[in-house]
Amino acid sequence: MALKVAVQMDPIERIDIRGDSTFALMLEAQRRGHSLFVYHPDTLALRDGNLSATGREMQVRDEIGRHFEASQERIEDLGNCDVVLMRQDPPFDMNYITYTHMLEAIHPKTLVVNDPAEVRNAPEKLYVLQHTDFMPPTLISRDPVRLAQFRAEHGDIILKPLYGNGGAGVFRLAHGDENFASLMELFTQSFREPFIAQKYLPEVKKGDKRIILVDGEPVGAINRVPAVGETRSNMHVGGKPEPAELTDREREICAVIGPDLKRRGLIFVGIDVIGGYMTEINVTSPTGIREVKRFGGADIAALTWDAIEVRRR
Repeated sequence: MALKVAVQMDPIERIDIRGDSTFALMLEAQRRGHSLFVYHPDTLALRDGNLSATGREMQVRDEIGRHFEASQERIEDLGNCDVVLMRQDPPFDMNYITYTHMLEAIHPKTLVVNDPAEVRNAPEKLYVLQHTDFMPPTLISRDPVRLAQFRAEHGDIILKPLYGNGGAGVFRLAHGDENFASLMELFTQSFREPFIAQKYLPEVKKGDKRIILVDGEPVGAINRVPAVGETRSNMHVGGKPEPAELTDREREICAVIGPDLKRRGLIFVGIDVIGGYMTEINVTSPTGIREVKRFGGADIAALTWDAIEVRRR
């Protein structure tokens, strides 16, 4: 069953294919005989209910520096595609939200992965709040008084933007740190939204585990260990990936959230767990596929396409 697949992503010229999950999904799609049309979300155009984008047909190969060949640019009616992979990175701002509205014009006749309405309704740092039993103490607010009270209660906290990504703007305010007032000024001037504060989990030094779920089922995990002197475990800021297995606590978390992910049409999801506490549910462009397979784990790209193809039969 050959499918016509469109991929909405950041410029393919800039990706690092060694760790890029979108690229892994493209390789698997091509291996199955599906065609690939790749475009940047800024080229989307919705006119009289018809959604189109400007992009290029592509062939991909797992070769650094020569990882794709592309045709000349053309306009594609996305309503004529079988599947659209919505894979551009956040920030999850009004631009991102607008694109989810535009993609709703074709979904579910054209299957958008993940479901655009559910992506819009599940911001990573807010959706997780539906499962506070599995979370560390957390406060969402931009009120300096409430944030100061939260810090006084827990002493050592993490403060970060509500809609950021990739570890950008993440600060640890440890015991005795006198930068709280200055940081409040910076955040208040830089962001219109509330901020998120969480109790610092010292277990992060042992790693921040990324668990990947496909169609609501956990299929693999990696542990991301922060670099020396760094709080953030994101791999693009020096975090080191390691193989990982799921604990009983993590399986419990997945068993609780999995059915809701499946119901919402969130086919490919990554959750972050530190010391048994879930901190985020990533539904926009989660990563980790290539690392899991590299460490001898499941072929998550294949499992994802299995789930997609079931929906296209």
